[in-house]
Amino acid sequence: MEQDIAVRSSRGKRDRILEVAHDAVVAKGFDATSIDEIAAAVEISRAGFFYHFPDKNALARALIERHIEQEAAMVQGMLARAEELSDDPLQQVLITLRLMAESFVEMPGGYPGCILASATYQDRLFDAEVKAANRRALLAFRERLQGLFARIAEAYPPREPVDSGEMADMVNTVLEGAIILARGMGEPEVLVRQVLLARQMIKALYQRG
Repeated sequence: MEQDIAVRSSRGKRDRILEVAHDAVVAKGFDATSIDEIAAAVEISRAGFFYHFPDKNALARALIERHIEQEAAMVQGMLARAEELSDDPLQQVLITLRLMAESFVEMPGGYPGCILASATYQDRLFDAEVKAANRRALLAFRERLQGLFARIAEAYPPREPVDSGEMADMVNTVLEGAIILARGMGEPEVLVRQVLLARQMIKALYQRG
């Protein structure tokens, strides 16, 4: 019993470290986020931090893996909802993008930022494992949408030849780029508008008539 409590406490502390680190990194990047400030916010010692993460590389890998899990849950949830609402693959993508836009509207102050963008722009800080994890996260997003775009092309031949994997990458490019644009302009609604514009362009590319 005591051992189980200790394990749960340790996992809870680790999760709290990741939450604090995530918020700090998306706000100002990995380079400007110190281990000391994370430890202070979680109310642990430096030794307590290093018990969970030996260095910043280990922390970055954990943050990226956490992002992969959370993004998978979010996108899969939206795709599942879209499948409930329509059997048509094009409508499923359009519904999913609409759900994404609505989720961003509901976020106070807009979408905070992306761990993957921070890790990419500051990749000089990290080892090969972190870079591989970052690439794996980007490929995971592509794989979730690539099959759906392939089914769309079968049902609705596009007006111009396009690759299903590149279409999935385009959606990710719009999301990542719009996050940066919205933050740089100080206009959170930019992200919502860009997602809806991508939705409109996909509809125009594939829809008949």
